[in-house]
Amino acid sequence: MQITRLRLKNWRNFRTLDIPLREVTYLLGPNASGKSNLLDVFRFLRDIGKTKGGGLQTAVEDRGGISKLRCLHARNDNEVLIDVELGVSPDAPRQWRYVLGFKPEGKGAQRILISSEEVWQGETRLFSRPDKSDRRDTMLLTQTRLEQIGANAEFRDLADFFGSTVYLHLVPQLLKFSDKMGSQRLEDDPFGQGFLERLAKTNERTRTARLAKINKALAMAVPQFKELRFKKDDMGHPHLEALYAHHRPNAGWQSEEQFSDGTLRLLGLLWSLMESHALLLLEEPEISLNDAIVKQIPLMLSRLQRDKKVRGQIVVSTHSEALLSNPGIDGRGVILLQSSPDGSRARTLDEDESRMIRQGFSVAEIVLPKTRPTSVDQLGLF
Repeated sequence: MQITRLRLKNWRNFRTLDIPLREVTYLLGPNASGKSNLLDVFRFLRDIGKTKGGGLQTAVEDRGGISKLRCLHARNDNEVLIDVELGVSPDAPRQWRYVLGFKPEGKGAQRILISSEEVWQGETRLFSRPDKSDRRDTMLLTQTRLEQIGANAEFRDLADFFGSTVYLHLVPQLLKFSDKMGSQRLEDDPFGQGFLERLAKTNERTRTARLAKINKALAMAVPQFKELRFKKDDMGHPHLEALYAHHRPNAGWQSEEQFSDGTLRLLGLLWSLMESHALLLLEEPEISLNDAIVKQIPLMLSRLQRDKKVRGQIVVSTHSEALLSNPGIDGRGVILLQSSPDGSRARTLDEDESRMIRQGFSVAEIVLPKTRPTSVDQLGLF
C-alpha cells in the first residue's frame, strides 16, 4: 500500500496543500520552505496510531501544542486538517482515504477536539464524525478511532500502515558514542542512537543477508574497505566491525566508533532501505557523503525497491545538486516547495519542466535553480 495523494489545511507552513505522491517522491525547496514539516505529517499519523503512549492528544503535545502545528497564516479558520488517499500504486484506484481535522476546544482546559474524522474504503464511507455519540459525549472527540483498537477493526490496515512509517536522519556521533551518552533517547530513534540494537534484534539470517549486500556496496564506495561483520562484545553489546586493506597484513578490525561519518550514513541508509516495507522518510540523505556516492542514491532507491518482495514507498527531502543530477529520477515524483508571504506552497512540475526532464535534462538543471534564495549573493557582503 502507498500514499497516493496528500491534502493539508493549516498545517505548519501550509495554509493549503494538495499533491500526488509516487513510489519515490523528492521534496525540493529552499531553507524554511517546509520540507521537514511536510515529512512530519506522516510521522504525526504514525504517532496517533501507536498502541502504546500514542494518540491524538500526545501527538499534538509532543509537537508543542496546537499553536505550533497550526499555520501562522490561518486567520479565520483554526482547524488543522490532514487528508490522505492510499492505493496499491499511484496509478491504481483508491483503496483507502483517511481524513482528520482537529481544533482547540476554545474554553477551559483547551482540549484538542476532533472536528472531522472519516474513513473511506474505495468509494464507500465507513463513518463520519462527529456523530450522534460524539455530540452526546464530547469526551469521545478527544480520541480518533484510528488510535482505538476496539474501533478500528474495519480499517486496521490503515493504522498498521501509518504505524510502520520509518523516519531516518542518522547522526553518526549518536551511533558512535551512544554508550557514553547514556540510555536517554527519543522514541522511534530517528537519529540512529539505537541502530545497533535494531541490528541485534533482527533475525540472524535476515541480518546476515542484509549485511552481505551492504558489504558489497561499501566495498565499491569506501576506499580500502574489505569486509563488514556484526558481533557482540564480552558484555553482550552489539557492534559493527570493518576490515580495511592495510600495509600491516595483521592489522585488526575497526569498530563503528572508528568509522567515518559518511560510512555510517551510507550503512544506515542501505539498511533502512532494505528494512522498510511501508513508508520510509529520508531527510537529506546526502549529508556526509561524497558527491559521487550521492549521485547514485536515486538508482539505489530504484534498484532496492525493485528487488523487494513487498515494495514500500520513499519520500526524500533534499537540496543536493549531486543527487538531483541523476538522470534516472522520474519527474512525476518531484514536488517543489516555494515560500510566499501567505505561507508555503507546493506543486508538481509544470508541462515545460516535465518535457525537459523527458528530453534528458536533470532535475538539478531544470528545477533546483528555482529553489535558490533570491538574495543569496548578498551573503558575501555580510
